[in-house]
Amino acid sequence: MQVDLQQRIQRNPMLVRYLHENSYWYKYLHRGSEAFPVFEKAMKEQYKVRMQDKMENIANGLQMVQTLMDVLK
Repeated sequence: MQVDLQQRIQRNPMLVRYLHENSYWYKYLHRGSEAFPVFEKAMKEQYKVRMQDKMENIANGLQMVQTLMDVLK
């Protein structure tokens, strides 16, 4: 694996954890850095840290507050 790619992975603990949990990615990352964006996207999807997931969490929180307010009325 390229040194710069190793450093990018080591800087992000979530990437390190995902790589340990899904060791098949080692094979793709050793072949070249072209697989890194796909690897990063897969990690974000699994750990739900995409912008879409954050917006969904906010919407769910607001819906819960609205339901609570309706119950308390």
